[in-house]
Amino acid sequence: MSKKNNDSGFTVLAKLLKYTKPYTFYLVFTIVSAVISAIATLYAPVLIGQAVDFIIEINNVDFKKILPIIIKLAVVVIVGAGFQWFMGYCTNILTQRTVRDLRTDAFNKLQRVPLKYIDSTPHGDIIGRVVADIDTVSDGLLQGFQQIFTGSVTIIGTLCFMFSINVGIALVVIVITPVSLIVASTIARLCSKKFKEQAALRGQITGLAEEYIGNQKVVKAFSREEYSEEKFEELNAKLYKVGVRAQFYSALTNPSTRFVNGLVYAGVGIFGALSAIGGGITVGQLSAFLSYANQYTKPFNEISGVVTELQSAFASARRIFALTESGDEISDADNKVLTDVSGNVKIDHVDFSYVPEKELIKDLNLDVKSGQQIAIVGPTGCGKTTIINLLMRFYDTDKGGISVDGNNIKDVTRDSLRLSYGMVLQETWIFEGTVRENIAYGKQDATEEEIVAAAKAAHCHSFIKRMKDGYDTIISDNDGISQGQKQLLCIARVMLAMPPMLILDEATSSIDTKTEMKIQNAFAKMTKGKTSFIVAHRLSTIKNADTILVMDKGRIIEIGNHEQLLAKNGFYAELYNSQFKKT
Repeated sequence: MSKKNNDSGFTVLAKLLKYTKPYTFYLVFTIVSAVISAIATLYAPVLIGQAVDFIIEINNVDFKKILPIIIKLAVVVIVGAGFQWFMGYCTNILTQRTVRDLRTDAFNKLQRVPLKYIDSTPHGDIIGRVVADIDTVSDGLLQGFQQIFTGSVTIIGTLCFMFSINVGIALVVIVITPVSLIVASTIARLCSKKFKEQAALRGQITGLAEEYIGNQKVVKAFSREEYSEEKFEELNAKLYKVGVRAQFYSALTNPSTRFVNGLVYAGVGIFGALSAIGGGITVGQLSAFLSYANQYTKPFNEISGVVTELQSAFASARRIFALTESGDEISDADNKVLTDVSGNVKIDHVDFSYVPEKELIKDLNLDVKSGQQIAIVGPTGCGKTTIINLLMRFYDTDKGGISVDGNNIKDVTRDSLRLSYGMVLQETWIFEGTVRENIAYGKQDATEEEIVAAAKAAHCHSFIKRMKDGYDTIISDNDGISQGQKQLLCIARVMLAMPPMLILDEATSSIDTKTEMKIQNAFAKMTKGKTSFIVAHRLSTIKNADTILVMDKGRIIEIGNHEQLLAKNGFYAELYNSQFKKT
C-alpha cells in the first residue's frame, strides 16, 4: 500500500512549484502581466476622481477639457484588459505543462515501483491518482494562480494608492483586514481536512468501480448484483457525507469574507465622508477611495473562493506525491549484465513472505540444469506463482539466494535477467494496437516473416488471417477475440522472442484440448535445449517434464518425473488420479 502523505499546504505548494521551474519564463510573464494589469486597473479611479473634481471645480461638464482624461482612461482600460488576457494565456500554458510533467512523472513512477506496490494497492486507486487527482490539481492551479497573482497585486496596489490619498482612512482598512484573514484561514483549515477525506474516498470508489466493472460476469453468475450495489452505496454514502461537510465549510468562506469586507467598505465610507466634510480630501478623492475600498475587498472574496479549490487540489496533490515519492526498485545500474545464458538455475535455502507475519516459502532448494523442463504443481496458495515472481525478481527473497549460471540474480541487472526469460502468464494482456504489434512486443525489430512464423508455431495464424485486416487488425484486451485466442497470441509473442529460458504460468488454461495438443507439440520444439518452468493445474500439460515439483505450504513435498511420482502413490498420484481416473 502506498505511504500516507501528510505534508502541509506550504510543503505541497513548494513541491508543485518545483515543477514550474522549467517554465520560469511563463511564470515571470504571468507575474509581470498581473502587476501591469493591476496598476492599470487601479489607476482608473484616480483618473475618474480627477474628472469628478474638475467638473465640481468648474461646476460644468466640459467634454473638451476632460477629453484628455477620458482618453487616458480608455488607454488604461485597454492596457489592463490586454495584460489580463496575456496573464491568463501564460497561466494556462504554465499550468498545463506543469500538470503534463506531473502526470508523466506519476505514470513513469509506476514503471519503477516494486511489483509489491502494484499488488497491494487497488488498481482503481492508482488510476484515480494518475487521472482524476491530477485533473483536480490542474483545475485548482489554473484558478489559484490567476486569482492569487492578480489578487495579491491588487491588494498591495490599492493600499499604496489609498495611503497616497489619505493615511488615516487607509489605516482603518488595515485595522479591519486581519479579521477577514482570520476567518478565511480558520475555514481553510476545516476545508483542508474534509478535502483530504474526500480525495481518499474518491480513490476507494474508483478502485471499487474498476474491480466490479472488470468482473461483471462473476457478479452476475453468482447473482451478487445487490451485494455489489450495497458495497458501492456504503462508500458512496460516506463520500456524500464528507462532500456535504466539505462544501458546507467551503460555502461559509465567501459570505463570511463578504461580511468583513462590508465592514471595510462601511468604515471607508464613514471616515471618508467625515474627512471630506472637514476638507481632508476632495469629493473626487473620496470617490476614488470608495472605488479602491471595493477593489481592495474584492480580491479577498475571490481568493477565499479559490482557497477551497486549492485545498482540494492540495489534497489530490498529496495523493499524487505519495505515489511519486514511493520507493523505486533497488537500483542495479552498476550490476553485471547477464549475457550468453545457458539456463543453469539454482535456488539455495530461500525463505520468502509477502507479509512478515505470514511465511509462504521456507528453506526452498532446487538445482536446475540447462535445458531441463521443471513443472510445479500443488494446491492454491502453496507458492507456485511465488517461485515465478522470485525467479524473475519481481520480489526479492527474504533469505537465501537464486542464481543463473552461477550469477546471483541480485548482482545482475533486472532487465538482462528478465529478458533471459520468456513468460506466458495465466492472465493474458493484449494492448490496443495491431495484431502484428502485439506479437512483436518483445522483439520490436522482428521481420514480417519472423512474426508470421511465430504465429504459425503458436497456431494463431489461421484465425488472424480470418480477421478483417489480418495482421493489421486493431485489437485490444476488451475486444471480441476469445480468451483462448488471446493466450495463443501471447504464446506467439514468446515464440518470436525466443529467450534462453521460459516460464509458463497456467499457459494453456483457456485453450481447448485439441488446440492444447498443438500447443504442447510447439512447446516441445520451443523448449528443446531451453530451461523451462511450467506452472499448471492441468497435469496433462506436464507429463513430459524432466522434473516435477509438488509443493504444499511453501515446501517441496515430492520431486521426480511423472512415472516416479505415480509410483510413489503420494500427493501427486492422488491429484493426477482425481483428474484422469475413469469411474
